[in-house]
Amino acid sequence: MKLSKRLSAIAPFQVMAILEKARALQAAGHDVIHLEVGEPDFATPQAIVDAGRASLAAGHTYYTAAQGLAELRQAIAAFYQSRFGVTVAPERIIVTPGASGALQIALSLLVDEGDGVLMADPTYPCNRHFVSLLGGVPQAVPVGAATRYQLLADELDANWQPNTVAAMVATPANPTGTVLSREEISALAERCRAHGGALIVDEIYQGLTYGADSFSALQLADDAFVINSFSKYFQMTGWRLGWLVVPQDYVEPAIRLAQNLFLCPPASAQHAALAAFQPAVLDVLESRRAEFGRRRDFLLQALPELGWRIDAVPDGAFYVYADVSAVTDDSFAYCQRMLDEVKVAITPGADFGSHRAGSYVRVAYTTGIERLAEAVARMKTVR
Repeated sequence: MKLSKRLSAIAPFQVMAILEKARALQAAGHDVIHLEVGEPDFATPQAIVDAGRASLAAGHTYYTAAQGLAELRQAIAAFYQSRFGVTVAPERIIVTPGASGALQIALSLLVDEGDGVLMADPTYPCNRHFVSLLGGVPQAVPVGAATRYQLLADELDANWQPNTVAAMVATPANPTGTVLSREEISALAERCRAHGGALIVDEIYQGLTYGADSFSALQLADDAFVINSFSKYFQMTGWRLGWLVVPQDYVEPAIRLAQNLFLCPPASAQHAALAAFQPAVLDVLESRRAEFGRRRDFLLQALPELGWRIDAVPDGAFYVYADVSAVTDDSFAYCQRMLDEVKVAITPGADFGSHRAGSYVRVAYTTGIERLAEAVARMKTVR
């Protein structure tokens, strides 16, 4: 039987092979330290869990509106107002099954066959894969430490092609943890408008910043497509809930897409997320953010002892993107050795693009400092 040609552009995550082996080693009784998984190690705050249980007990198990519960969209809008001082009409907010659903809608609104989307290399792999799945062309721009691994306005100008319809950036970014400034977002939005294209901003790690200015692109570019999620800051990964903010003119087609792609987001997850904005829950999340910051600071001191370089300090998310070229020219094989020899799982750079991918690894600080210290001690023995 025929297999879609578009699937040839959808590469598997290399980290999944590492994760599969790590789980097999654990099942065999080995103590594996997981620094590869891109999700918080903290459980979903109890108030959110309780709200989800209460919604199930109350029988909220039916379809919701395709764009999500009105109450949840209003709560998200109120959060933008209270935290960032920006007014976002609730009807512009489309609640989605995870941030992946938001990304799929945003790209489906903008990309036709052969259209290009600019993005940084390295970046989250689904960005390029979703563009390819739509028949578009991922236009990866090699970036390095000089721009903190971000696609900036000058690089956007230099790489914009006749078929380019949008540029996508992330702040904080995966895998690098770096954050764009207000001035950089404003410049990107201005250049996209000048080229007649759209700006897509991935803010799914918004809130997880350490000393950096926390803001939303919507404060600076009301016409941007902004993706967010309950997974990272709100620690609801398995609940599969995100959202997309679209410009006013795109509301109706976005809802039409949501109806056809997903029908609606998970009902119980939406009811649970209504509790996410409670002051007591936000206090818990802020204390956990402080703990992520302490873990980051520990690794920034410890990882260079392995001969690794950290050329751009991660201002957010929970990743360190480290240059390991002083110790290997094949980061995938290096990650395999780490797992085989000392039972520490980290992610190779090849998952995030092709630009110098063999020289980089990503470390997720999604475990406590004692375990991070143990991981570093073990990795020191790998040569």
